[in-house]
Amino acid sequence: MKPLRLLRALAIVGALALAAAPVAGAHGTHHGKKNIVQTAVSAGDFNTLVSLVKQAGLAGTLSHDGPFTVFAPTDEAFAKVPKATLDALGADPALLKKVLLYHVVSGRVTAAQAAKLGSATTVEGENVTFTATAGGGLQVNDSNVVAADIKASNGIIHAVDTVLMPPSLTPAPAKNIVDTAVAAGDFTTLVKLLQATGLDAVLAGPGPFTVFAPTDEAFAKLPKATLDALAADPALLKKVLLYHVVSGEVLAKDAAKAGSATTVEGDAVVFTKTWRHHHRHGWLRVNDATIIKANVLTTNGVIHVIDKVLIPPAS
Repeated sequence: MKPLRLLRALAIVGALALAAAPVAGAHGTHHGKKNIVQTAVSAGDFNTLVSLVKQAGLAGTLSHDGPFTVFAPTDEAFAKVPKATLDALGADPALLKKVLLYHVVSGRVTAAQAAKLGSATTVEGENVTFTATAGGGLQVNDSNVVAADIKASNGIIHAVDTVLMPPSLTPAPAKNIVDTAVAAGDFTTLVKLLQATGLDAVLAGPGPFTVFAPTDEAFAKLPKATLDALAADPALLKKVLLYHVVSGEVLAKDAAKAGSATTVEGDAVVFTKTWRHHHRHGWLRVNDATIIKANVLTTNGVIHVIDKVLIPPAS
């Protein structure tokens, strides 16, 4: 583990220990390992977490035998949260407790197990979604795990770079698929081609749709002759673009289970989970393209970002 990741992991358990210090001696060591409380060190990278755990009265919960799996946001993660939101949490103990317990899962779940599970129910009661990403990474909802599998006798900790919000507290997305792609800034070629075929109006409609969206870098991999041919043949261009669209909302975990889906173009795309022996996690592929960011929710569907343009079999 890299020093920064180790520091973050130790800081997390330090934060929990500071919050639960009064009961630390009651649990002792277990099977020769320190529990989450006893693993406490004086690292100070999780001051916000320490403060909120104390405010919520969760010291007892996070000091019990467990086991628990904790997705612990760093100070940098909390810094992304608007001050007004943090103030609202601080003023409402029940709401604060709800948000913090959404970061805790009963049982000991490693990152590799999470990638295979696809989702888990938190102590708060709602589900978190796990997505394996290219390069062996793991996302929890839209948060990246920056330090995984920090073991303790009463559980396991994964440091995350974004605070998780329970779905019941999350406002509905404000943008449709096309507006979301435009706002992201990484899909200028895709948006331009959608506009050229009139499909931008379709994908801004009620849906729902699932779109496998190639980035500008993905389009840059295509030979210029191929792009020229598509630009010169509107029917062919429309066919290729519709091969990236599936009717209905298909999240990554559902795609992995389904194995394939019929596109609006008419041909099927195939989903495969790829594993490599030197990586703990796999990632989901669509044909020969890798999903590099999954489950981007919009008002009329979901976007999965891919690193290659999909070409229909007949083309």
